[in-house]
Amino acid sequence: LQVDLWQPSSPSHIVEGAVADARVPQNATRSLLPYLQQANIQYTILISDLQQAVENQTGGRSHRNRRSLPGYNYEVYHSLEEIEDWMHYLNRTYSDLVHMFSVGKSYEGRPLYVLKLGKRSRPYKKAVWIDCGIHAREWIGPAFCQWFVKEALQTYQTDPDMRKMLTQLYFYIMPVFNVDGYHFSWTNDRFWRKTRSKNMRFHCHGVDANRNWKVKWCDEGASLHPCDDTYCGPFPESEPEVKAVAHFLRKHRKQIKAYLSFHAYAQMLLYPYSYKYATIPNFNCVESAAYNAVNALQSAYGVRYRYGPASSTLYVSSGSSMDWAYKNGIPYAFAFELRDTGHFGFLLPEMLIKPTCTETMLAVKNITLHLLKKCH
Repeated sequence: LQVDLWQPSSPSHIVEGAVADARVPQNATRSLLPYLQQANIQYTILISDLQQAVENQTGGRSHRNRRSLPGYNYEVYHSLEEIEDWMHYLNRTYSDLVHMFSVGKSYEGRPLYVLKLGKRSRPYKKAVWIDCGIHAREWIGPAFCQWFVKEALQTYQTDPDMRKMLTQLYFYIMPVFNVDGYHFSWTNDRFWRKTRSKNMRFHCHGVDANRNWKVKWCDEGASLHPCDDTYCGPFPESEPEVKAVAHFLRKHRKQIKAYLSFHAYAQMLLYPYSYKYATIPNFNCVESAAYNAVNALQSAYGVRYRYGPASSTLYVSSGSSMDWAYKNGIPYAFAFELRDTGHFGFLLPEMLIKPTCTETMLAVKNITLHLLKKCH
């Protein structure tokens, strides 16, 4: 019986008493449901017609006017092509605050674009790195990255906090990390997770770009099998996307003080370590930043996020970007798991983009201002 595990990401993390979310092909439900009943496993059908839900999300919009960038809609999901057009537009329109560049090329040869955001107020400034869309199907991630940029540009004049952030810091924002996978999730398989590199021995594509970093690589919580969703790859940084970003972060490790990565779904704010149960040296600073960020987030709509070390709050996983960033000297490393907790899963409706991004924005501003305050 083939099921696509949504939560947790690997079967090894399924434990008694915890909830697991899985996507099941229509013809398999006839055998699965009686099996669950026999095994006395309680289940709930969250989405009964997934195909319909997918079509509701992206159907009917293929003929949208792509060119009206001043009227760009941040409350819908955008294809890779639209996001890249948007980035080029901002680069032309806000040249005083935005600088667009590429850190490399993807496996399929697409540019890996990053926006550098901030006032060129002095030659050396600390920086914050933000990436979204390491996992292709987590569309709310790239939506948040775009929202963050929009908020920064729109409120820079009027909001003293935003002004302070853009004056004192640079933000490196990568709206779509896994460009090939994201494109594929729009054109072929909405629930694709990995990159799109080819494996010669197995006829399986892709590597989990969040298991491919050189930190306890391919240990617990990662798979050696190329067909698995959590496949760690043939070697660390085997994926050109991971290699390019790692190279950029290494080069700027003295400047970059925070690393923020956006995923879905679980409503959590996670910090290191992912690969082991241990307390990080600057735990107090990171913990209090997380605590305040989660409270700020909750103040918008009452949505509660759990927070804590990734290993004990979510599950143990090795080779993650967050652990790597922390190990490479970036003192504040966080991974957000955005809405929701499983009702819609990866198919978070477009009407929830605005509230999700609004509350997340409060958390990110909170972390950034914490960073500027110096914590000992």
